[in-house]
Amino acid sequence: MVLPLSAMEATKTDIRSLSLDELTKLFTKMGDQPFRARQLHQWLWQKGVGTFGEMTNLSKPVREYLETNFVIRAIETDSRQISKDGTAKFGFRLYDDHLIEGVMIPATDRYTACVSSQVGCSLSCTFCATGFMDRMRNLNPDEIFDQVVRINQYTQATYGRNLSNIVFMGMGEPLLNYKNVLKGIEKITAPEGWGMSPKRITLSTAGIAKMIRRLADDQVKFNLALSLHAAIDDKRDRIMPINDQNNIEALMDALRYFYHRTYNKITFEYILFDSFNDSMEDAAALVGLCKMLPVMVNLIEYNPVDGVEFRRPSEKSLSDFVNYLEKHGVTVKVRRSRGKDIDAACGQLANKKVPPGGDTFSPDM
Repeated sequence: MVLPLSAMEATKTDIRSLSLDELTKLFTKMGDQPFRARQLHQWLWQKGVGTFGEMTNLSKPVREYLETNFVIRAIETDSRQISKDGTAKFGFRLYDDHLIEGVMIPATDRYTACVSSQVGCSLSCTFCATGFMDRMRNLNPDEIFDQVVRINQYTQATYGRNLSNIVFMGMGEPLLNYKNVLKGIEKITAPEGWGMSPKRITLSTAGIAKMIRRLADDQVKFNLALSLHAAIDDKRDRIMPINDQNNIEALMDALRYFYHRTYNKITFEYILFDSFNDSMEDAAALVGLCKMLPVMVNLIEYNPVDGVEFRRPSEKSLSDFVNYLEKHGVTVKVRRSRGKDIDAACGQLANKKVPPGGDTFSPDM
């Protein structure tokens, strides 16, 4: 359980907000050897420890000094639910008592962490449970990093394997927390950090054209997914208010710019809704977009959300849609929903209270 910060703790600097250079200057000021800064940095960003007491290769006086003057505001696992298909949903409590959710999706050849970038969301997509929440604040880079560490600890304990992939498809819009998300990814991918290949990371956005261009200019190495969900502006306007300022033409221009600057993989995510975006006219419009640049389409099953009237299309409608795309040369994958029984599937994250008997969390795991 995360206890409220005392007045003294609230004034302390989170040690993880300091760069390696700043840590080196700190140890020099303390009269200690500069290489101690790298040892501290490794504890924080390679091993992901949450207390100074765990840093056993630092002297006791150093650990006491750090404890007195700094704090590590690590997230804590507040709840965990396990789906019948093996998907695990985590409720993470932050230092200021906010809650976010993350998910681990196991498969035969991969273990994927789905992480959040904000507390809540401001985009109000009509089909998404998170869209009904207020955006409370952005996550800090260390809070993004901590989600990966905590989910990986569970994956190691349960499957004896490390995470193989990370997707930014949890709560929030990553491109509205640009600097912190990129800093978090830097810590996850850096050799002196967690060391994961950026090619195993995918950032999913509802579509902010100028920020997609900024990703290109910053020469990011990770993959990009656009939550498209409709290839016709009028329909996308109705389900995603962000389309009003970032219409499909603007997004396609930005995506072409991104691809030609980075050559990174781009995916269109497309949730099929019965009698809304599953017609052959919709499929033809999607094909037209896919001809503009190399792209793969993830067709996603719609997952029920309280208060939303959308329905999943029939298997025949899904099959007809897939066949049309494939007939016209589009690479398409149908992504079957995982974790629906615990509200962990795409679009369902909303910090729902864990039902009685539904919490399988054990602090020892």
